[in-house]
Amino acid sequence: MGFFRKIGNAFVRFMYGRNGMDQMNLALIWVCLIVDVVAMFAGKASAVAGTILYYAGIILWIWAIFRMLSKNLYKRREENSKYLALTWKIKNSGSGARARHADKDHKYFTCKNCKTICRVPVGKGKIEITCPKCGAKIQGKT
Repeated sequence: MGFFRKIGNAFVRFMYGRNGMDQMNLALIWVCLIVDVVAMFAGKASAVAGTILYYAGIILWIWAIFRMLSKNLYKRREENSKYLALTWKIKNSGSGARARHADKDHKYFTCKNCKTICRVPVGKGKIEITCPKCGAKIQGKT
């Protein structure tokens, strides 16, 4: 067995039972890199801003490494699932609006009370819609 194979096996044994990389860690590392690059350029303009960003980047790196080496898998998975729920909400909020905009066969109305989106066929003229969720009346032209 070669030298590098032994090092690889030792690393695998060390990481057994630890969190490793997940989506939140990957995002943290990208944020660290961005903060480090901004700190590099901000340090030329203002020494105080560059120093603050430099230390913020170091704290983020330490947090990412801590999460990667943590053996408390339950807590790290819970953090990752909260991060994924937040990013899913952000990513998919725009996709629904794009799909509604592309739909030329229907007109969409938003209820003022409960913010429910109601879909009505185009070409029905002036109509009054009853919200299926709260029962409020919505008037509009299709």
